[in-house]
Amino acid sequence: MTDARPEKAATLYLIPVTLGESGLEAVIPQAVQQRVRALQYFVAENPKSARAYLKQVGMPKPLQELHIAALNEHTPDAAVAGMAAPLLAGHDVGVMSEAGCPGIADPGAKLVLHAHRHGIRVVPLVGPSSILLALMASGLNGQSFVFHGYLPVADSEREKTLRELEKQSRRLKQTQIFIETPYRNQKLLQSIAGVCAGATRLCVAADITLAGEDIRTRTVTEWKKNLPQLDRRPALFLLLAA
Repeated sequence: MTDARPEKAATLYLIPVTLGESGLEAVIPQAVQQRVRALQYFVAENPKSARAYLKQVGMPKPLQELHIAALNEHTPDAAVAGMAAPLLAGHDVGVMSEAGCPGIADPGAKLVLHAHRHGIRVVPLVGPSSILLALMASGLNGQSFVFHGYLPVADSEREKTLRELEKQSRRLKQTQIFIETPYRNQKLLQSIAGVCAGATRLCVAADITLAGEDIRTRTVTEWKKNLPQLDRRPALFLLLAA
């Protein structure tokens, strides 16, 4: 690990992006947009969506003149050093996730860790995180919580995992947070309704910050009476056992 800063000190900026088709002014501070407009080097989970976002921000330079490297779940660890080369040469770099904040449920964490190991300054910029926004609005335990990402796809494994998460939640009084690919949301919701205890509280947070935003917390028994339609809608699920 390198403690000293590189001779030409640069900064790795963690750039939040919108969670979907929403106006920048509602979720991205002007100061953040201004900082982004000053950058020329970027690392993005999806360069195509990154260019669309940068166009919204109003980059002063043509998009084709910007340097955008791809860092996704398929990127080998050995490639990360090359993405950090501009930083070591004294150029600031911005990291962007596909949606929300980089480094959270996002492969950008690899570059952030590399920067820390080489004494490069890392600055997180303010913007929307669907995980934190859902937790804020859930009314569930915000003092102790765990984000698990995606649950298993197979029915039996998913149901087993749900039972384990419910037990953990009950034992630790801890909010369990997880997500699913939008087209599998309905199946996950049905599994929760079929497996979890009636008194367990479940928050379903769909379309956060978007026009159709819908965040509700009910007991599993209450949800069973009227399950929402979540097909192809980005959603988070937060569970707290009684």
